[in-house]
Order: sequence, then C-alpha cells, then structure tokens
Amino acid sequence: MTAVSDLVAAVLAGEHGPDPASVVATSVFWVHHGTRLAGGDTTYRNQYVLARVGTAIGACAFAVGDVDPTVCLECSGEPVARLLTDAPTAVRVAALDAYLAHVRPHRGTDAEPVVLPAGTPERRAYARDAAVAGLLDVALGARVALIGVVNPLVAAIRERGAECLPCDLVLRTTQWGDPVTPDMREVLGVADAVVATGMTIGNGTFDEILRTCQDRGVPLIVYAQTASAVARHFLGSGVTALSAEPFPFSQFSAEETVIFRYHAQS
Repeated sequence: MTAVSDLVAAVLAGEHGPDPASVVATSVFWVHHGTRLAGGDTTYRNQYVLARVGTAIGACAFAVGDVDPTVCLECSGEPVARLLTDAPTAVRVAALDAYLAHVRPHRGTDAEPVVLPAGTPERRAYARDAAVAGLLDVALGARVALIGVVNPLVAAIRERGAECLPCDLVLRTTQWGDPVTPDMREVLGVADAVVATGMTIGNGTFDEILRTCQDRGVPLIVYAQTASAVARHFLGSGVTALSAEPFPFSQFSAEETVIFRYHAQS
C-alpha cells in the first residue's frame, strides 16, 4: 500500500470487507468548533465531516470552504461505494474511515488502549499529547518535524529531549513564539523523525509525507483523530506508529475516553 488511492481501490474491489455498494452510510454530519486552551493565545478552528457506517463513525477534518453543509443531506443514506467515488474529498475520507473502523474496530485489536483522564480540556489535551509523544523513540536532541501543530504536543516533544520543527498551514507561531513554516518540505528534508496529523490524509499531503519518510528511512508517527482507521492500513508500509482516537474526540467530553496506540512491529 503506497497511497490512499490504492486503499480506496482495494476497498471498492471488496478486499477489506463486504462490498461497499451494499453498505450504507446511515448519517453524514458536520461539526464546527473553536478551542482556546487556558494560558494559550491560539484559537483552534476545527471543522469535520463525519459518516456513520454500522458500528463506527469516521471523520475527516477540512479547511474552510472545502465542503458545503448540503453534503449532509445529499450523502446521508447513500452506499459507501458511491461516497468513495462521487462525494467531495472530505466525505470520501470520512466514509472510508468509517467503513474500515466498522469492519475492524480499534477496540479489540492488538493496539494498546490508553485511557485519557476525566477533567478539564487542558488536562485531557496534555495527557493525549503526552501519549502521542510517547510513541517517539529518538535520541536526545533529535529533530522531530511536527506537521499539524498543537501547542501541548510541541511541549510534549520537547519534554522528551527532542527539538521540534513545527509546520502548519494556518498557525504562524507556537505559543512560545517559535516560527511555524507552512511548507512541509522544509522540515521533512531535515527531520530525524516525523509526527503528522491525520488531517494530512484529508488535505492530500499524506502520500508525499509517507514517500519522503520511506525514502529517507525516518520514522513516521501519525496522530489521528480524523482518518485513524485509514492511517492504520499504512502501519509497516511507511507508518511506524499510530495514535488513533475514534469519535467522539477528547475535546468533546470531560469524561474518560480511550485512544489506541499501534506500533508497526505489532
């Protein structure tokens, strides 16, 4: 598996479960929210399109203007095969994610479940990002590219003794004033390891990140709220480790929730 399009083709061919033409996305819905953690000066603006397929809800984050809310009406109740071929990119990814998570839920696999504690958004965010950073196996002073910046994860990478190279399409500085590049090639070419968000699957940059890490022989860790079941299929094929967080995501609850950590050698 070398690209997301290869995975879509394999699903459409029935190689990963039941014929997607016979499986329906019961509900397609939309979430738009903003978050500013206490003590920070960054307001994260997040938009997701989500699809319910059987026992799973798949998700894809998208940029402003990429999807119109009318897709919720147009796509709800449609076969997964139709969404994988005819729907906007974000809906395609959400439907693919939901289908794969329905066929093989994260719970019950060989993944390591990590319970995020009940509490404030700040407590839960720092616990989640410490768990993500815990997937890094790098030497002190290693350069870690972070593609998709959240400040608690920047802090967690530094707490492991690594240098963080932040990259994001929206943010221009971290909470501590560090410059953030919008060009992922600037950090991919020099990093000793890469941590990338699942959002890269939705915006089309994941394939290049995967190829670059394979060509350079550097580990790639994916932290995925959106498209986590999609990213799982690349474990051992460029992805070294994965933090998968199924919907509902940690920011939508004050109660305990679970993320699932995978390692390629598993």
